[in-house]
Formats: sequence, C-alpha cells, structure tokens
Amino acid sequence: MVFFGGLLALLGLVTLAFRDADVLGVPPLGLGIGLLVLGAASVGLGLLRRAQRRRRRIASGEPEPIGNVFERARALPRLLKAARKEGYLGLPKGRMALWGFALLYLVSPIDVIPELLPIIGVTDDAGVAVWLLTSVSAATGMYLRWEKDRKGQTQLPPR
Repeated sequence: MVFFGGLLALLGLVTLAFRDADVLGVPPLGLGIGLLVLGAASVGLGLLRRAQRRRRRIASGEPEPIGNVFERARALPRLLKAARKEGYLGLPKGRMALWGFALLYLVSPIDVIPELLPIIGVTDDAGVAVWLLTSVSAATGMYLRWEKDRKGQTQLPPR
C-alpha cells in the first residue's frame, strides 16, 4: 500500500509539473492534487497498518524477522539449501513454487494486462514483483532469526 501510494503521489507530481491539457475533462491541477492526496492517504494508511501488524505480532509473541536487506539477500541461498536438504520447516514447498511461478511471470512475455496499455499495463508486473520481494524478504528474515536461535541453543553457557 505504501509503495502504490508513493507511485500515485509521484504520478500526481508529474501531472502537476508536465501536463498542460485536460485529462478526461479534468484540469491537470485538479487531477495532480487529487492524485497527491490519494497517494498521501494510501501511504499513511499503509504505514498505520504496518505498525498495527507489528504491534499484534509482538503482543502475540510471534518471532520478528531480523537482518537488513543485504544480510537477507546473502541468506537467500542458505535458506533455499536448508529448505531442500536440511529440513528447515519455516519455508513450505508451496511458497517456493509460488516464487518460481512469480519469476516466470515476470520474465515471460505473456501478461494478464499487456504493457501496451499506459500505466495500467505495468501494474500487474509491479504487483507480482512487490509480492515476490516482500515474501522473499520476510522468509529470509525469519530464516536469519531461526539461524540465530539455533546457534544460541548449541552454545554451552559459560561456567
């Protein structure tokens, strides 16, 4: 929601800066301000929902993903290897299959909505890409948490 809100706000700014003629009978000033307001509202709601989810996870005692973007990217090959060979149960086989289908969809020339349509043509690809990146990021963050917890259990306490 935050990502698409940012895109709407950016589209509103571009409309305000570069559009001279009416768009479907709406003056560019009104359209640009409308898109900016919708984008800002979407970003605000997205951030609010994210904070609520995080509070709920913490309150329920659910483990929180750890690691920054680079640590998570480096952990992805280890995660895939552990899920295939070492019996890591935090990543279901179905999710790995969905990741594969998402990658195929992104590189495939066949789309649900063709790219020839302005703006809306890339939204299906953008949605799949955002889902794929957030899903992989969350899974690798949870894997890093699992690795950290497992290392902490195998170490003996100091005497």
